[in-house]
Formats: sequence, C-alpha cells, structure tokens
Amino acid sequence: MVVSKIERLYSGLMKRNQEGEAQLSSDVRPHVASNGMRIVSANTLQSSGDQMVNASTVLPWLFATLGVPAALTGLLVPIREAGSMLPQAFITPLVLRVRYRKWVFIVGALIQALSVGAMALIAALAEGLTAGISILGALIVFSLGRCLASISSKDVQGRTVPKGERGQINGLATTAAGFVAITLGLAIRVFGGQDLSNVQLAWFLAIGAALWVGVSLIYAGIREPQQTDQKTASDNDAETANTFVRMYRLLRNDKPFRHFVTVRSLLLVSSLSPPFMVTLSIQYGADSLAGLGGFIIASGIAALIGGRIFGRMADRSSKRLMSIGAGVASTILLLIVIIACVPGVLGGNWYTNLMFIAAYFSLTLMHTGVRIGRKTYVVDMAEGDQRTTYVAVSNTALGIVLLVVGGVSSLLATFHVLLTLLFLALTGFAGVFAGSRLPEVSKA
Repeated sequence: MVVSKIERLYSGLMKRNQEGEAQLSSDVRPHVASNGMRIVSANTLQSSGDQMVNASTVLPWLFATLGVPAALTGLLVPIREAGSMLPQAFITPLVLRVRYRKWVFIVGALIQALSVGAMALIAALAEGLTAGISILGALIVFSLGRCLASISSKDVQGRTVPKGERGQINGLATTAAGFVAITLGLAIRVFGGQDLSNVQLAWFLAIGAALWVGVSLIYAGIREPQQTDQKTASDNDAETANTFVRMYRLLRNDKPFRHFVTVRSLLLVSSLSPPFMVTLSIQYGADSLAGLGGFIIASGIAALIGGRIFGRMADRSSKRLMSIGAGVASTILLLIVIIACVPGVLGGNWYTNLMFIAAYFSLTLMHTGVRIGRKTYVVDMAEGDQRTTYVAVSNTALGIVLLVVGGVSSLLATFHVLLTLLFLALTGFAGVFAGSRLPEVSKA
C-alpha cells in the first residue's frame, strides 16, 4: 500500500516520538507520516526556490547583468528580509479567521510564484533603472507572499507533527535543499560560468517560479485538524484595534516570549555577516568566492551537512543549538578580525583564499543551525493560535531590529568592514549569554 510505503520511508528517515504522536488530534494521528513527508517535500522545493531568487547572490548578479544602478542593489536584502517580517503582526488577525491554515500557506506560495515569474519576464525584457525598480516592486510582493507562508507554516507543522520530530523535519528539508543547491551551483559554473546572460538568468528565475507552484500543490494534500475554537471577525478586530499596542502588551506581559525575541535579535550574527565576509575577501584580493555558482555551492554544502545534524540537535535542545551556532559564528568573526589586523598576513595568495572560503562556509553552516534551532523553538514553546501569534509578533519585531542592526552594520562598513564584523561578533556573544537563560521547550 502507498500509505505503508510512506510510513516506512518516514520511519526510516525520522526518529519517531510515539508518545508525542498519541497526543495529536485523532483526525491527523493516522496521517503523521504523509503530512511529515509533504512538509519536507514542500520545504525542500521552497528552499530550492529561495536559492534561485536569493537577494544576496542571484538578484545582485542579475542587477549587474542588467546594468541596474548600484544604489538599488543595496535595497535587495532589506526589502527581502524585513518585507517578509514586518507585516506579520498586522496580517495575523486575518490568518486567525482561517479554519485550515494550509490554505494561507498555499496562497503565499502562489503569490511568490507569480512574483518570481514577473521577475523572470522583467529580466528578459528590461534593463537599467527600469528593470531595477520593477524587480524591487516584484520583490516587495514576493516578501508579502513569504510573510503569509511564514505565519502559517509553523502553525501547520505544530498541528500535524509532534514534538521530537519537528526539528528533524526542518533538518531533513534543509539537507535535501542542500543537494539541490549544489546541483544548481555546479550547473551554473559548468554551463554559465561568470558570463551569465540576462536571458539565462530569466530562465533560472522561471524555474524558481515553477518550484513554488509545486510547493502549493504538495501542501494542498496535508491533512490538517479542523479548528473548533475559531474566532470571529469582531473578536479579532477588538483584539487588534492597535497592532503595536497588542505587540507591546504581549512582549511586556509574556516574559518567556520576550526573552526569546531578545535572544533571536542578538543572534543575527550568522545571517548578516556572510555578505560582509565576501566584501572583506575581495578587499584582500581573494577571488575564489566570485561567481554565482560558487556562492550557491558553498551555501548548499553547508545546508547538506547541517540539515541532518542540526535537525536532531534541535529536537534534543533547540535553545542550545541556537547558542552554539551563534557562539561559533561569533568566534569565527573575531578570529578573522584579529588575523586581518596583523600586517602582512593576508593578501592575494592561496591560503588567504582558503581562509575566506572556510570562514564563509562555516558562517553559513552555523546560520543553518541557528535557523533550524529558532524555528523549532518557537513551534515547541506555544500551542494553537498562540503559536501563530508568537511567530507573527516575533517576526515583526525582528523585522524592525533587522533594519536597525542592518543600518548600523552598513554605517560601520563605510569606515571599515572589520568594524562591522567586530560589532556582529560582540552582538552574537551577547546572544549566547542571553540564550543560556532561555527555558527548555523542545524535549518531548
């Protein structure tokens, strides 16, 4: 039977938590394996699509190919990251009215598909300032779609998969996406090299759009329990008359949640530092990381190695995983700063290239661990609609923090990149200290 094959596959890939599965709703308990594999498959395709529209690699490369002014390139990452986080607390009241949250995710996936398809069309037909502004507009819409997907995905996973298996699912999807990223990176290096045309990149984006259509089709088959305590529109309107007031009250009154948001804000070291590491490597004459394929391969290998390892670690202790990832990333940055300050050590030679490659890979690997850890933590620390609210408010708060920390990092980089790396390292160490005081939530 198909179901028995899925059960065997799921049991072979996962260390199952029978006690946790028994606590799930009776209408989804028989579908844990099929739901889990659909979530893994959908997340894998989504992560692969993310590689194809990466605001740190693919889109800057596309902008350079199209002759877009450099000033617009600096807007890509803030729009992509903050744009998908800031609206979440405002959209949550609408999401809470939806009985089956998987449909919110599907709408978000289709919005992302349409946005990336629009980017592909723009890449093929436009250039210069017009292309840059149009792609940024499409990226804003893309971020709104990702916002919907982010709010709903944690809730769907929490309803359909028990504690003790959620981190493994996140890790397995990350590993699978790593395989895809390596394949894509190698293909680009072999067939495109460093001379990718706008038409080739347009096809690249078109494939990404198709992946998000596949995500929506897979997600539609998830068996999600029906909510019986659905809130009415008037209830939600009353609760969210002032979203910022609601956010403030939640952060003020819910100490464990406030602590988590604070720690998460301090753990931006692993996500913000890789682009500055690349900039520093170029300043010292290292060009081994140049080339779109090389960036994708590096991140793909990190995901491949980290996915399975960190997935199991997240289910044992997601808070410890976050601290370890941030601590190692901060240590790497501190070592790079110290080495770079020693005269005559770095230059355009093979060991300088090797050092920057190793540092970039390590930072990306640690970011994989931090990301899996915080995703698992926020799912495990809450239940029901509270989980949706936690995800939305924490992401909105982090979007604000991201703009502030990103602005400070960029300002420091105008003086020297080493100042930015030192600032991020110190922030990360503070996050490790604060994270040690988080309550343990991931053990079933």
